[in-house]
Amino acid sequence: MTAFSLEPAQLAWCAELRTLAAERLRPLADKGEPGRVNRALVAELGSLGLLGRLFTSGALDLCLMRESLAYACTEAETALALQGLGAHPVHAHGSREQRARWLPRVADGTAIAAFALSEPGAGSDAAALELRAEPEAPPGDRPPAAPALAAAPDGPARWRLTGEKCWISNAPEADFYTVFARTTPEAGARGVTAFLVPADRPGLTGRGLDMLSPHPIGALDFDAVPVTADDVLGEADRGFRVAMGTLNLFRPSVGAFAVGMAQAALDATLAHTAGRDAFGGKLKDLQTVAHQVAEMALRTEAARLMVHAAASAYDADAPDVPRRSAMAKLLATETAQYVVDTAVQLHGARALQRGHLLEHLYREVRAPRVYEGASEVQRGIIAKELYARQEAR
Repeated sequence: MTAFSLEPAQLAWCAELRTLAAERLRPLADKGEPGRVNRALVAELGSLGLLGRLFTSGALDLCLMRESLAYACTEAETALALQGLGAHPVHAHGSREQRARWLPRVADGTAIAAFALSEPGAGSDAAALELRAEPEAPPGDRPPAAPALAAAPDGPARWRLTGEKCWISNAPEADFYTVFARTTPEAGARGVTAFLVPADRPGLTGRGLDMLSPHPIGALDFDAVPVTADDVLGEADRGFRVAMGTLNLFRPSVGAFAVGMAQAALDATLAHTAGRDAFGGKLKDLQTVAHQVAEMALRTEAARLMVHAAASAYDADAPDVPRRSAMAKLLATETAQYVVDTAVQLHGARALQRGHLLEHLYREVRAPRVYEGASEVQRGIIAKELYARQEAR
C-alpha cells in the first residue's frame, strides 16, 4: 500500500459522509438564510458527531471530512470548518476553564465559534495587526481610542481591546471569538496575543458584510473591550504562534474543501458530456472535450494526493509542515478554480443559471484562493522554507 492510499474503512466513511451530506445536511442548508449563521445546520453537524471529531481526529481525518462534505453540501462543510477554525486555539492552547466552558458547546453545535485575525489593513500580512490590547489605566489616565485593534494594558494582567477586525467568518453572530491583538507595539509577530472573547463583552459590536457568495461573514468593532489574563490563549505576546499553528492545520483541509468541489464539478461534467448530443455524436466523443475532462481529472487527483501528503506530514509532526501545508492549499485551490471553470465552459449556458450546481460552485470556489493566506502568500511561504533549508545545509 502506498503512503497516501486510504484504508477501506476510510473510504467507506467518506462514502457515508457524502450520503449524510446529501440526505440530512443539504435540506437544512437549503432552508438557511443566505449570509447568516445556519444554527440548525450546525446543530445537526453536532448531533451527527462530526463537530466533536474536530478535537479528536488528526489532520488527515479533517481533510477527509471536509472533502466528503464539500462534495454534496458546501454549506455544511464550511459550517464544520469554521467551528474548527474558531475553536482549535481553545482546544490547543486554552486553560482548563476555557476548554470546559466552550468546547462541549462547540462540539454539540450550540455555540458558534469564530477566528478573528484579519483586519482592514492586515489581511495577507497577518503580522501587521493593529488591533491593540493596551493595559488598562485608571479612568483619568486612559489614552484616547486608537483607529486599529489594540490591546491596551488595564492594570496587572488586564487590557482593553480597541480597533476593528474585518472579513471574519461567523461574525457578528458567533458566541465567542478567538481574537488576535497587538500587546507590544512595533514588535511585529512577536507582540501579538490571542484572546478568547465572548460575544457579550461590553464594547464589542459587529455588522454583516454582503459578499459575492453569501456567507456569514462580517466586521467587528472593539471599543475598549475588557479582557484579562483569564482570556489569554497560550501566552501573552505569543499569539502569532497560536494563529500560525492553527493555519498550518487548516490550510491542507482548505485544499480538501477545494478538492471536494473539484470532484463534484468533474463528476457533473462526466455525466453531462456522456449524455449530451453534439455534432452527430456525444460531447465526450470530441477529442478536445475528452482531453479537457482528462486534464480536470489529472489535476484533481494530483491535488488530492498533495492534500493527503500534507495532512499526513502534520499528523507525523514532520518538520516541513508549513511548506507542505502551503503547497497543498495553493495547488488544490488553484486546481479547483480551473476544474470548476472548465466544467462551466463544457456545460454551456445552463451552468450559469441560478440554482445550477456549477453556478453555485463557481461562486464558492473563488474565496479559498484568498482566505487563510492568499495564493501569493502560499508561494512566499514555500520559497522562504526552501531557501531556509538550502541555507541550513
